[in-house]
Amino acid sequence: MSQGDGAHGRRIEGLLRDAAPRVLGVLVRRYGEFDECEDAVQEALLAASQQWPATGVPDNPRAWLVTVASRRLTDQVRSNIARRRREEAVATMAGGDQLVAPAADDPILDRDDTLTVLLLCCHPSLPPPSQAALTLRAVGGLTTAEIARAYFVPEATMAQRISRAKQRIKADGARFETPGDPELSERMRVVMQVLYLIFNEGYTATSGTALARADLTREAMRLVRTVHELRPDDGEAAGLLALMLLTDARRPARTGPSGELVPLAEQNRGLWDGDAMAAGLALLAETLPHGPVGPYQVQAAIAAVHAEAPHADNTDWPQILSLYDLLAVLAPNPMVTLNRVVALAMVFGPRAGLDELSALDEDPQLAGHHRIDAVRAHLLDMAGDAAAARHAYEAAARKTTSVPERRYLLARAARLATD
Repeated sequence: MSQGDGAHGRRIEGLLRDAAPRVLGVLVRRYGEFDECEDAVQEALLAASQQWPATGVPDNPRAWLVTVASRRLTDQVRSNIARRRREEAVATMAGGDQLVAPAADDPILDRDDTLTVLLLCCHPSLPPPSQAALTLRAVGGLTTAEIARAYFVPEATMAQRISRAKQRIKADGARFETPGDPELSERMRVVMQVLYLIFNEGYTATSGTALARADLTREAMRLVRTVHELRPDDGEAAGLLALMLLTDARRPARTGPSGELVPLAEQNRGLWDGDAMAAGLALLAETLPHGPVGPYQVQAAIAAVHAEAPHADNTDWPQILSLYDLLAVLAPNPMVTLNRVVALAMVFGPRAGLDELSALDEDPQLAGHHRIDAVRAHLLDMAGDAAAARHAYEAAARKTTSVPERRYLLARAARLATD
C-alpha cells in the first residue's frame, strides 16, 4: 500500500470511528432495540471499510452508514421469523415490513448521541470488563476481533462477553436517554472509570509480550476528548484528559532499543512528547482553579509534578506525597496507598516506606499482586539490603503476567546477585 493509500485508509478509519456512536444513536432513537441496532451498525462499518477505499467516501458518510445499517436491521428482522412478536412490533413501528432510513437532510442525523451511547454501554449493572468491551465496540467502532486481541482473549470469548452485556442492558430495561442529576453524575463517574481502565490497560498491558497497547491508549484518549468536548464544564473530564496526555507523553521513553521497560527515574526526558506535555499542563492549569477538585485532577497534578522536573533528582516528592494524601481521602484504594508508600519513601527514606508497606500485606485486594513485591524490592534496594531486594524482585517476577515487566524484574534481581 502506498503512503497515500495509507493516509486515505487512516482517514476512513477515523471517519468510521467518529461516526459509529452517532449512527448507533440515530438507529436506537428511531427503532429501539440497542442490541440489534448495534449489530447492524457493526455490519455497516464493515461494509464501509471494504467499499469506501475503492469507491470513495460518500458526500454524507453518516447518512450512508445509517441507510446501510437500516437495511441490515431489516434483514435481521426478516430472517428471525420465529420471533413473531418482534416482527410485528418492528413492522408497526416502521409502517410496514421495511425499516426506512432517515433522509440525508433529516435533523436526526445531526444529533450527537455519543454521550447517551456511552452512558448505556457503561450501565452500572454491567461488570467493568463488559463495560469496557461494549464501549470499545459500540462507541469506539472496534470490531470484536480487535477488542479480543487487545485483551488477549479468544474472539469467541469476547463475542460472548459483548452479547451478554447487551442482553443484560435489555433485561434491565435501560432506556436510551441522558438521565438527570444526581444519576447523571454517578453514571459519568462510571463512564470515566471505564475509559480510565481502558487507558491503563493500553499503557501498561497486564499480560502479553508488549509493555503497552497504543491502540487502546489512543482510543481511550479519543473518547475522553469527546466527553470533554460534550461536557466542557466537567472538571473531572478535563482532569482525566490532562492525566492521559501527561502520562502518554512519556510513552516514547518507556522502552529501550530492545523493547525493555525503562522506569520513570531512568527515562530520557528529552524523548517525552513536549506538545502533549504542554497540552496536559495547560488543560490542568485551566481546570484546577474552578469548582471542586476530583481524583482525576489530583492524579493529573501528580503527573504534572513529574512532567515539570527536568531530571528525576529534581522531582518535588513532598508535593507528590501531599497530593497522594489528598487522593487517599478523595478516592481511597490499595493502589493509591501503594503509590503513596513510594512517595513517602522518597521523602522520609526507604525504611519509612517499608514500615507502611508491611500493613498492605494483609489487604485482600492486593494479596498476591506482584506490585507489592516490586515496591518492596525497590525500597529494600534503596535501603542497601541487596539479598532481600533480590528475593523480592524474583517473587514479583514470578507473579506478573507481563513479559516486559518480568524481564525487567529479573534483570534487577540478576544485577543485585552480581554486585
